Amino acid sequence: MTPNLKTFYNDKLAPQLREELGLKNVMQIPRLQKIVLNQGVGAAVSDKKLIDAAVVEMSTIAGQAAVPTLAKKSVANFKLREGMPIGVKVTLRGDRMFEFLERFVAIALPRVRDFRGISDKGFDGRGNYTLGIKEQIIFPEINIDKINRITGMDVTFVTTAANDREALALLKGLGLPFRTKETDNN
Repeated sequence: MTPNLKTFYNDKLAPQLREELGLKNVMQIPRLQKIVLNQGVGAAVSDKKLIDAAVVEMSTIAGQAAVPTLAKKSVANFKLREGMPIGVKVTLRGDRMFEFLERFVAIALPRVRDFRGISDKGFDGRGNYTLGIKEQIIFPEINIDKINRITGMDVTFVTTAANDREALALLKGLGLPFRTKETDNN
């Protein structure tokens, strides 16, 4: 079964973006390639169980197995050795990516305290957008009674867009609620 958001993109949004951005070739239409969820667990240097808990939480949120990320360098000041697990990540593609995005926009983001939209400052200049989340408990899959600490995470949307303007048009079209000037003033 195809996710609703994927059908919407293929049937309505892609032709609309082609016209709006003035693209000549169908292959120039920006697409969402992948969504990467990343969580740094700095305290895992002293407590190894935190990585296991983060892997379970991230796997629950994403609906796919999460993997620990390892330190690339040793840093004596942080008591960090090369190869130690210091974070967790999940890369979503295809149907799972669209299902996650639908849940993220419709269920998780509205649960953020004092939510007025997301900032449009997270673009990297190449059409990718990163958004920081302060609490993982905004996801309904997480049982607040079973977590031992509230942690944040980064959600990165990797697109095929040539620039930030095209990526913004794509992500707005997919339903991400970006802040407008009216919401900033209130």
